[in-house]
Amino acid sequence: MFRRLTSRRSMLVGGALAVSAAGIGTALVPGSARSAKQQFAGATRRVTIYAEALPGNLVGYGLAPGQATVPGPTLEMYEGDTLEVTLVNTTTQRLSIHPHGVDYSTDSDGSPLHNSFNNPGETRTYVWRSHEMTAAAGRRFMPGSAGYWHYHDHAMGTDHGTGGVARGLYGALTVRRRGDILPDKQFTVVFNDMQINNKVAPDTPMFEANLGQRVEWTAIGHGSLFHTFHLHAHRWADNRTGMLEGPSDPSLVIDNKDLNPGSSFGFQVLAGEGVGPGAWMYHCHVQSHSDTGMAGLFLVRNADGSMPAGAQEAIDRFHGHVHNPAAHVHGG
Repeated sequence: MFRRLTSRRSMLVGGALAVSAAGIGTALVPGSARSAKQQFAGATRRVTIYAEALPGNLVGYGLAPGQATVPGPTLEMYEGDTLEVTLVNTTTQRLSIHPHGVDYSTDSDGSPLHNSFNNPGETRTYVWRSHEMTAAAGRRFMPGSAGYWHYHDHAMGTDHGTGGVARGLYGALTVRRRGDILPDKQFTVVFNDMQINNKVAPDTPMFEANLGQRVEWTAIGHGSLFHTFHLHAHRWADNRTGMLEGPSDPSLVIDNKDLNPGSSFGFQVLAGEGVGPGAWMYHCHVQSHSDTGMAGLFLVRNADGSMPAGAQEAIDRFHGHVHNPAAHVHGG
């Protein structure tokens, strides 16, 4: 059963999988760290996802009838776990669910190539597996499944799901390594052609956290355009978690990263660390893209949840910004 906490965190107690709606944090019950030579016999978890038509010609995934969102719910597992996703297609078109970063057989690929999709009204179960890092010959290691991945439709509109992805059938898939630090809040940001989560400014999501909360971002790219993701006033290490593993960790510390079709990455930051509370922007740093609406706000409240000085005025100014093609000015 899912337990709703006052922190808006949902938890599947005692298990290795948590699922959340977009923008709502999840937490997992961590296990102990294991040697890379050990292979963990993980748990098998089951979740039912409903694909539903939404207003505005959108389509979304949801955890219950009437709860579909764009992006869909964040799905989580630990390395070694198996996730059985039962997809219920309530729409009038064929669709599927295809994952990145995990293991699956051809009948769970979610593509018409393998006749792996849901016809209208059909229910189908997809099985996703994961594994831990393992030692290999020559002092090498085979990577595990841990990472910030994503899932999406692969059957609506074309055999590659172009119609489904364009209309909002996508979401984040997080595979954790045992011992990973868990966040207080989670946000999913999808750059889908010239939109963020299928919206343009000023209607893009405003994500919120209190000063000092650990915030996990998953950034996903879709569509046919190339983007960069930039978060104001915060920075992260360009590795699996966004955190340095020690003083000699060679990972670059960045605040801007390419986010291109089919790619994804994630990281954790402490909200307002070193800069304090305020209304901070996130946006595509391709200038013509941000000018035409690929921008949103990350509101860092005071530690007690109150609104910081000047934040409401900044939010009001954001809503007054001009976001249209005419706003792009070429330098002379």
